[in-house]
Amino acid sequence: MSSTLLSRRDLRFLLHEWLDVGRLTERPRYAEHSRETFDDALDLAERVAAGHFAPHNRAADTSEPTLVDGRVRTIPQVKRALEVFADTGLLAASLDSSVGGMQLPHVVSAACFAYLQAANVATSAYPFLTLGNANLLLAHGSPEQVDTYVRPMVEGRFFGTMCLSEPQAGSSLADLTTRAEPQDDGSYRLFGTKMWISGGDHELADNIVHLVLAKIPGGPPGVRGISLFVVPKVLVGPDGTLGARNDVVLVGLNHKMGYRGTTNTLLNFGEGVHRPDGRPGAVGHLVGEPHQGLAQMFHMMNEARIGVGASATALGYTGYLKALAYARQRPQGRPVADKDPTAPQVPIIAHPDVRRMLLAQKSYVEGALALVLYCGRLLDEQQTAPAEADRERAHLLLDLLTPIAKSWPSQWCLAANDLAIQVHGGYGYTRDYDVEQHWRDNRLNPIHEGTHGIQALDLLGRKVTMRGGAGLALLLETIGATVARAWKSDGEAAELAAPLARAVDRIAATTRRLWGTGDPALALANASGYLEAVGHVVVAWMWLEQLLAVDAAAVDPATRDADTGFHAGKRQAARYFFRYELPRTTAWFDLLDSLDRTTLEMRDEWF
Repeated sequence: MSSTLLSRRDLRFLLHEWLDVGRLTERPRYAEHSRETFDDALDLAERVAAGHFAPHNRAADTSEPTLVDGRVRTIPQVKRALEVFADTGLLAASLDSSVGGMQLPHVVSAACFAYLQAANVATSAYPFLTLGNANLLLAHGSPEQVDTYVRPMVEGRFFGTMCLSEPQAGSSLADLTTRAEPQDDGSYRLFGTKMWISGGDHELADNIVHLVLAKIPGGPPGVRGISLFVVPKVLVGPDGTLGARNDVVLVGLNHKMGYRGTTNTLLNFGEGVHRPDGRPGAVGHLVGEPHQGLAQMFHMMNEARIGVGASATALGYTGYLKALAYARQRPQGRPVADKDPTAPQVPIIAHPDVRRMLLAQKSYVEGALALVLYCGRLLDEQQTAPAEADRERAHLLLDLLTPIAKSWPSQWCLAANDLAIQVHGGYGYTRDYDVEQHWRDNRLNPIHEGTHGIQALDLLGRKVTMRGGAGLALLLETIGATVARAWKSDGEAAELAAPLARAVDRIAATTRRLWGTGDPALALANASGYLEAVGHVVVAWMWLEQLLAVDAAAVDPATRDADTGFHAGKRQAARYFFRYELPRTTAWFDLLDSLDRTTLEMRDEWF
């Protein structure tokens, strides 16, 4: 029976037939790997996801974490699943072998993790945050911090968080008030409140390692005065033994629409409930240099943003596969040309409007998965390409694509979940089927790790203008290279290349138009429309790339007679995206080019 988590055939196509990840084994970092080890890792991830994560997905939703006598209680299946996952070593799949990692390519690791996200996005959030925490400390922490915190996280004994938001500040990090007071022994005592902290308290691991943004008194104002601190829930001795409770207190749990199995917390630092060495204040240690906290935290946030896009993709993908399975087995109605009321009913997949909804989902989720894995491949290039110029090129392109990789799947794979409910009809609106939970879980993704609007401001306000527009120029050049290959193919790909080439020209012209006004407020007023337009062009590019890979498989003697149905499905999804979705961008670009001031001129009292 085919999996309804992810399509393994699609992953094989994307990883091997398109991205050719096997070539990465020619590089020293991945020399001990092979296609076989990559596939073994995917097999393992699928087994763990299906056997230990998926079975309690509904239970974790209906029996969300509770606070009882000051302690967080979760259903036991969550802890057991995390223990199984830690034992596989996949939590550290992409990390260095020197800290216990497997040194798998990031693109393969992302594919493995997508299985967990599709099976149970709430339980998978704990290792997801932990991995981001560990990667940040590996990049910016001291050797002592790596030994004290990263190694136990890699082993699954400690879990990690990121603590940015505060009740009064939200996403406006310049307004943080948590303070870090220096101590004579080189440590700091933190005082303040953090809100919306996922995984902020639980008893799923021996310890929780918080990465906390705070300001050292006397530092520069605004974001320039933010520093980063590692603050454990339980203090850790020089020999790694656990000591006294740190002064980190759970105030309460937030009760959410979805993602219910992940604790989401309000935390007080320095409340005085716990008094390390007899004094109030949460003991923390500075990561790196003072006042560099925001830049350091963006190391984790950028990783998290692509991870959010991956989780949105996984939720959209599993919803699509479940809608597809339902449509194939649910009989209802007859073809419009069949006037015989005694004729057997047909499966609803026979109805064109149902096929339209399924094609839309397929085009969204398979396009999003291609984008997420492409970003993983860029990260591998950034870290391991032999030539420095290639590493820099990958870094620049990944930097520009990050807000798109976060927001496009979060918007359009949520739309896929909406369509999955619609395919189920009235049953989709009940809790008897998974699709309603997938929609609720996915609704968080346009919000956390930077809202859709924040990603839009990041793309148009920073990414396309950075280094004199070098990132945008590189993106357009890279898409242009795909267009040129398609034109040479002299097939359907060449036909689809023409509208993509026109859309690329529109990106360049619209960007010049917006920033040519000299008015940043006007330029950014419709940044969300810009993000959606450019995102659609990028995903059309992903579909043209996939179509070219299908064409290559059709002439390869090893693959031309196999999986003709799979390849035909890819072609049809590409056609759908180019005919139904890419044309949306014309209206978006037209609006942007008009320099419309409707939102700017609207007044509070007019609402």
